[in-house]
Amino acid sequence: MRILMVTDAWRPQVNGVVHTLERLTETLKSFDIAVDYLTPNMFRTLPLPTYPDIRLALTTPGNVARLIEAGNADHIHIVTEGPLGVMARRYCRNAGRPFTTSYHTRFPEYLSARLPVPESWTYRWLRDFHNSGQGTLVSTQSLADDLSARGFNKLRPWTRGVDTEHFRPEKKKDLGLPSPIFLCVGRVAIEKNLSAFLDLDLPGIKVIVGEGPELAKLKARYPEAHFLGHRSNDELAEIYASADVFVFPSRTDTFGNVIIEALASGTPVAGYPVTGPIDIVGDGVGGAVSNDLREASLAALGIDRAQARERAMRYSWKACAEMFLDAVDEALGKTRKLAA
Repeated sequence: MRILMVTDAWRPQVNGVVHTLERLTETLKSFDIAVDYLTPNMFRTLPLPTYPDIRLALTTPGNVARLIEAGNADHIHIVTEGPLGVMARRYCRNAGRPFTTSYHTRFPEYLSARLPVPESWTYRWLRDFHNSGQGTLVSTQSLADDLSARGFNKLRPWTRGVDTEHFRPEKKKDLGLPSPIFLCVGRVAIEKNLSAFLDLDLPGIKVIVGEGPELAKLKARYPEAHFLGHRSNDELAEIYASADVFVFPSRTDTFGNVIIEALASGTPVAGYPVTGPIDIVGDGVGGAVSNDLREASLAALGIDRAQARERAMRYSWKACAEMFLDAVDEALGKTRKLAA
């Protein structure tokens, strides 16, 4: 089988969507599945207003249709609701081709944080976008429950995976920082709610790894915090394992790949009781959740690091690939009998 992924999120962006697609593509090879991509890198682009690191493709529906037909894929999966996703959906509907979608970003909350656009308007548009396909893949049960209550249908589970060989407790090292170390990793942007973490009265030191449009502003506002910027994957594994607690302040993520990377490194997680943290560590194993983020962060200090590692072992890229293929086969009216 050959699958075409249509995505408005792609390299050089560094985020959970891109990471998931790259690891999924690699894992699907063991199922004899080839993956092609339709990305902004194939076109002229312009920067997304308020977020220039994200580039939007400049093309036409006719051009996208021609590229899709030339690829001759067995199935089309629309990853994002950006310009390419919208044009691919239009092609599929006009051509009578089945397609699946995935819900990666709480775009209504993301948009309303930047512009005076009511979330209800955006959810109405997204509901029409996703419900027109044969299935929408969602990463957690709490997200599925939320979207279902908003009128989304044909929701299908699609978990995430983590490389437990790369992210390991044994990579712990002395970072030369006072302890305890409270760590946050991810895009430094307004929707990540980093000020909720940086405002906390905590012992030790707060460390931020990542880059984004809010970096300069936050560095100036919180000089006592330690900002490490972008780090290589090898360095990141060492930093995860060397932290005492991983704090996830976002209230709008749909999963949080960084959560399971921290857990795999043996680092307990603290977060709000929202989609992502509540699905992964909401039972208190490997982390703590509370509407008081300081309370959750301090509680996580006492959590067994071995339990954190054990919780991460639930999440494999093989399971991620199998769920994805189940949704594809359902959309195509097939029953999969192959095993990796």
